[in-house]
Amino acid sequence: MKTYLMADPLRYAEMMTEELRQTFLIDNLFAPGRVALNYVDLDRTVIGSAVPTSNALALGTDDALRAEYFTERRELGVLNIGGKGAITAAGKSYEMDNLDCLYIGRGTRDVSFASADAAKPAQYYLVSYPAHAAHPTVQAKKAQAAAVNLGTPATCNQRTIFKYIHPDGIKSCQLVMGFTQLAVGSAWNTMPPHTHMRRSEVYMYFNMAADARVFHFMGPPLETRHLLIADRQVAISPSWSIHCGVGTGPYSFCWAMGGENQTFDDMDGLPIPILR
Repeated sequence: MKTYLMADPLRYAEMMTEELRQTFLIDNLFAPGRVALNYVDLDRTVIGSAVPTSNALALGTDDALRAEYFTERRELGVLNIGGKGAITAAGKSYEMDNLDCLYIGRGTRDVSFASADAAKPAQYYLVSYPAHAAHPTVQAKKAQAAAVNLGTPATCNQRTIFKYIHPDGIKSCQLVMGFTQLAVGSAWNTMPPHTHMRRSEVYMYFNMAADARVFHFMGPPLETRHLLIADRQVAISPSWSIHCGVGTGPYSFCWAMGGENQTFDDMDGLPIPILR
């Protein structure tokens, strides 16, 4: 498990491109036949993936967690961005189609991931936060997600937000999770930008062409930078940082948050003219 140590706004201001990428970008996910996990000291987030092929993959623990098993003190959100598969948790199997979500509660043992077709494997994206309470494991199909339409064609940010794990959907301790799908012809996400000091956020961009990129903007409102992000790469967003992006082609992104509260609209909006 690789560990990421977050920078504060002062250290961030002195970073060059490669330092920014090493600190805020995760680009080692979705390798076939393995589970990949990354530990972020910010809110003690674990960000990972599992891509089973011929054999199922078990979710093990890691020395960094000092836990008997992965979800001993944690909750886990899983989004399948690949082919059909199944997740087994505590002896129960959940069939997972593309863009299905599974919440796995604290105390759930024996989690494993499988694909229905090794040639078209499931690709499971994992986000985990510590949990002080146990909630039941619950699955949500894409059709069950709470869908919210935002933006307009005129501002190139027409999009649909699909909410899975949130106070009015799948209950969790602190994890909030879903994904956003941009409409054809739109390129901007999360505009106007915002910050939310009460929780950090993680963006995983997917459904992108191999030669496409997203310019993911970050940093304090008066000193922004950007990361160039490819398909199935992750941007880590501290609470003091804006998080918005524009793509060179079509894309979707999975968002996940953890911190002090779960109120989706608890954010501090920023007028675009003040950004620097």
